[in-house]
Amino acid sequence: MQALMKWLTRSGRVEVGRQQEMGKSMDLAHEAKARGIKYFLISYLDLFGHMRAKLVPAAAIGKMAKEGAGFAGFATWLDMTPADPDLFAMPDPASLIQLPWKPEVGWLAADLWMDGKEVEQGPRNVLRRQMKKAAERGWEMKTGVECEFFLISADGKAISDGADQAPKPCYDQQALMRRYDVITEICDSMLALGWNPYQNDHEDANGQFEMNWDYDNALITADRHAFFKYMTRAIAEKHGLRATFMPKPFIELTGSGCHAHVSMWQNGTNLFSDDAGELGISKLGYQFLGGLLHNADALAAITNPCVNSYKRINAPRTTSGATWSPNSITYTGNNRTHMIRIPDAGRFEFRLADGATNPYLLQAGILAAGLDGVENNRDPGQRLDIDMYVEGHTVKDCKKLPLNMLDAVRALESSQVLKTGLGENFVKSYAKMKHAEWNDFTKHLTEWERRNTLDC
Repeated sequence: MQALMKWLTRSGRVEVGRQQEMGKSMDLAHEAKARGIKYFLISYLDLFGHMRAKLVPAAAIGKMAKEGAGFAGFATWLDMTPADPDLFAMPDPASLIQLPWKPEVGWLAADLWMDGKEVEQGPRNVLRRQMKKAAERGWEMKTGVECEFFLISADGKAISDGADQAPKPCYDQQALMRRYDVITEICDSMLALGWNPYQNDHEDANGQFEMNWDYDNALITADRHAFFKYMTRAIAEKHGLRATFMPKPFIELTGSGCHAHVSMWQNGTNLFSDDAGELGISKLGYQFLGGLLHNADALAAITNPCVNSYKRINAPRTTSGATWSPNSITYTGNNRTHMIRIPDAGRFEFRLADGATNPYLLQAGILAAGLDGVENNRDPGQRLDIDMYVEGHTVKDCKKLPLNMLDAVRALESSQVLKTGLGENFVKSYAKMKHAEWNDFTKHLTEWERRNTLDC
């Protein structure tokens, strides 16, 4: 930490590598020497959100920065074959983060290339294409994410704090402070990196926490989100614990969401803000919101990407009294029982995604669906201000979210909007692997099946 803090002091606490102009011309070999970096992690996320990397000595970073780090694409979840040529991860110098707990290592997000072309299904590439579409209009989407996670035992079988048993555990000070060492080490790391974290809390499930930092450009947020998940797991391991972003690790407890707060900007002006608009939201904002509502069932395949995801959004009441997750495609004002809420002027909160979502695909999916709403003047309809958990059954023709991963993937495959927006090859590859995942899931016999069917 000391070497990192010395550099931050010299730089005026600008986050390592996030100043875009500096990133464009950054000489990584020079930066390594100046900051005491001995190794670089050249990293990418595959389609399932697994972080892959090569550890590169600083002496070799110059060549890697020009040519990329080589990988065998088939070895990760990218829908490739052993016959495909080398996959190259081209590090983005603007993404450089010096590990606060191991400052001799620098982390670099990378874009994927093969045969001299960008890999269409590379998650970071998918997001960058969407951002380019917005930029052609002069727009920049800014987002913030709320990352919920559990601190559990190293074997993954139970929450890590046996004393965390309150029936209403949200904001529990005692439980929060029993995990002070872990939470503050993560928060101190974000402070050192200049992310401006502003609050940490114990969430609605026993053993569950949430940490918040400032919103920013969608790519910056996605890079930080990806790194946050890695950092949280690494620091938890240092303390003999395990951090999980699994959507529903304990069936009786509230699941882990990943709510996204969304706004659109142009030349420093928030285009979603309108003092004369309903709830302070502009016509453009409602069109964007309408796109999310229109495409929500297909988008769920990305925002809720695993079998376990649907145990969160289609869950019965938890021990705390509520799931805090949507099951219908609706929007509202400041009301947490809907898929989208408008907490205040100029932004909205998209509450569908869970902890398993791929950070880059989450942002890309939101932007693709929202741009469709703008281009096609999608009308979100009248907002609902009711408690959807109590009165949702009274709403006629209220579209429901998918009941399982297979339904969501099929909706994605049928969505011309998302195929056009995110790319045909991306959707084809993603759906192919998700079908394989579903087929693998169906091969497993559960204890519930045995208990309820042995005597049929």
